[in-house]
This record gives sequence, structure tokens and C-alpha cells, in this order.
Amino acid sequence: MNALSLEKKTLILSHLVEGLSVRSIERLTGVHRDTIIRLMISTGKIAREIMDSEMNSLDIKRLQVDEIWAYVFKKQRHLKPEDPIEYGDAYTFVALDPDTKLIPAFRIGKRTREMALSFMSELNSRIRTRFQLSTDSFPAYRDVVDTVFGDDIDYAQIHKSYAQEVSKGESRYSPACIVSIDIIPITGNPDRRHISTSLVERQNLTIRMSMRRLTRLTNAFSKTFKSLESALSIHFFHYNFIRIHQSLRVTPAMEAKLTHHVWTWEELLTYKEQSQVA
Repeated sequence: MNALSLEKKTLILSHLVEGLSVRSIERLTGVHRDTIIRLMISTGKIAREIMDSEMNSLDIKRLQVDEIWAYVFKKQRHLKPEDPIEYGDAYTFVALDPDTKLIPAFRIGKRTREMALSFMSELNSRIRTRFQLSTDSFPAYRDVVDTVFGDDIDYAQIHKSYAQEVSKGESRYSPACIVSIDIIPITGNPDRRHISTSLVERQNLTIRMSMRRLTRLTNAFSKTFKSLESALSIHFFHYNFIRIHQSLRVTPAMEAKLTHHVWTWEELLTYKEQSQVA
């Protein structure tokens, strides 16, 4: 991997965040897939370190939280007792600030109370202001949010009820129809106008379009948890710091006053070298 030029590394990373699979990038660039994966893992680690360093003392007024499903190596229903615990379902917990479009935190794991608690604790460590939180009705959230935030936030849930019947032949491809949406205030005094998870759910579409391994009915799924985590770290760094948001005309990180310029892949790849010089 060290033999790759900076230009070649930049090209590979650009392909990754545009939704190409590792094997597609291999065919386009002539770089072996093992080298591409090693680059992805090392770059993902740096991207996560930068985001952990920069996403602190955030001034946020509203926050939407959702989870996006994927899987590692095999789907949950195919697991065997001897399979590693990282195999099967892998949910990415995502938080989105509707005002700046910033994603201040994400966490990957099983959809459990422990993971929800870890994720909310991370949000609590990053945000310094009182804010309004909107989530779906995942049962663990109510207790977890109370444990982490107490009465220090305004919190509400969106509960969606779905039709049970799906037309024949559509069950694999079409989501169930929503028959009702209930808004449930939980803590504080949430503004009903801003109780929503629509934007973070739309962000989930962006994730699936930008990452081949999260495309539904794909054979480009993640074979290891580390690969999935690295790919997501690169995706969220690109989204926050490099990609100019269409409605903002700047990056979310710039809108949130975390940086004054649009980052480049070169800055990310040489970040540690620059830090040592500084």
C-alpha cells in the first residue's frame, strides 16, 4: 500500500464514497483488492480520529436519530452457534443536526439497549447545549435517554404503524405501507413542529447510495466488521468535511463552525504527518 501514490490513493477513496464496490475499483484502477481494503482500513482509522477530535463542545438545537441496517459476512437468519459475534446484523446508529446537516456521531453494532446507551453517551459527551431529540420508537431509547440525559433535553419519539399485508411478489423489494404516525412527547417540552426523523431517514438513503456494501440485495456486503466500520468512517468524514452540501453551499462541518475550509483527501491522508510537524 505504501507504494501507491497520493494521487492513486485519492482516486480509490473517491471511488469508495461514490458507491463503487472494492472489486469495481480494482478493475478501474488496477490496484489489487487487498491493497484497496488495507487503504480503506488505515484511512478509516484516521478519519475516525479526526472526527473524534473535532466533534466536541457542539452547539446543537435539534437532533434526529435513526438506525440503518446492514450485515457482516452473513445474514442473521443464517448464523450458526459457532459463528463470531460480529457476524449477522450490524446497525449503524446515526445522529443528524437538521440545521447544519452535521452528523456528530455514529456507532455500529447490534440493535440492543447496550449499543443505544453507548451511542447516547457519546452524543452527551459531544454536545454542550440543551437540544431537542427525536428518535423512532425503538423500546430501549426511552430508558436510555432518561439514564444519559435526564431532564436536560426535550425528547419525543415517532411511532410508525405499518400494514401487515404486502402484495404477492413485493415482499422482498417493497417496504410495508405506513398506516399511521404517532408523536409521543417523552421528556421536557419538545416543539411539535420539529418532532421528526425525516431528514435522518433521508440521510440513510444517502448512505446506501454512497456505499456499495449497504446497497440492498447486493453481493458486495461487508465480510468483516472492521471493513464495515472503516468504510462508514470514510463515508461520514467525506460527508461532514469534504462534500459540499447542496442546500448549504458549504460542508456541514463549515456550517457548524468546526472548520473554515473544504477538506481534501490529501489533507486526510497526510493528517498524521502534518500533526507531527505542528
